[in-house]
Amino acid sequence: MKIALFATCIVDAMYPRVALATVRILERLGHEVVFPEGQGCCSQMHVNSGYLSDALPVVRNHVRAFTEADYDVAVAPSGSCVASLGHQQPMVARAGGDKKLAKRAAEVADNTYELTQLLTDVLGVTDAAEQLGSWFPHTVTYHPSCHGLRLLRLGDRPSGLLRSVGGIDYRELPNAEECCGFGGTFSFKNPDVSAAMAVEKIENIEASGAPLCTGGDASCLLHLGGVMSQRDVDLRTVHLAEILASTKDNPLEVDGPVELSITTEGASR
Repeated sequence: MKIALFATCIVDAMYPRVALATVRILERLGHEVVFPEGQGCCSQMHVNSGYLSDALPVVRNHVRAFTEADYDVAVAPSGSCVASLGHQQPMVARAGGDKKLAKRAAEVADNTYELTQLLTDVLGVTDAAEQLGSWFPHTVTYHPSCHGLRLLRLGDRPSGLLRSVGGIDYRELPNAEECCGFGGTFSFKNPDVSAAMAVEKIENIEASGAPLCTGGDASCLLHLGGVMSQRDVDLRTVHLAEILASTKDNPLEVDGPVELSITTEGASR
């Protein structure tokens, strides 16, 4: 299968290792990964701030990039961005009076999956250790993120895959359904409230007994990681894709900078 990678803004700019981990996972399953040129933002930030007219050209760009590319399905390591494609892009196009764009946006969205959606629903991955070679001998808890939980309704797909990783000690996160406080531009407009929500989430992470918190949205992990650093707590964040990509031969190092070591696998990228 030919799979198009939608990298998303934060992953592309700040966490490229998450995109690389996603590619490694899919290539390990025998699929070809392509990167549609010209892709950029999904427009979520614009829409959430009420700038629909500014979001319209962003939507046009995304639809053009993923309509012109040759692939079977698309994937993004971000639940919020995938949710934005289906929940917001057609609406932005309709508000701009472009019914044709709205139809094309809906078609692109219908063929774009969050990573764990793709792995479980399309590619049939149920055992990460057996099918992906995933190995991560650490204690981990999982933050589901609002968009994945409420809009995409990912359910136990991410936690199920995590539980099946070799060597992992998975812990349930108390009050997991509560928001971490990031909310895109919400964290900029309401920093005090946002930080207080993050502190509460971090206290729940501590209560889980896990020193590592994973999730499917780099934005939420960025927010939580920043507050963890400010509070000087002995906790870290790591993206779910990096855990799934970690193997015995190429383990994800968590004692220093959280990153996969460089091996022949994916070294040319």
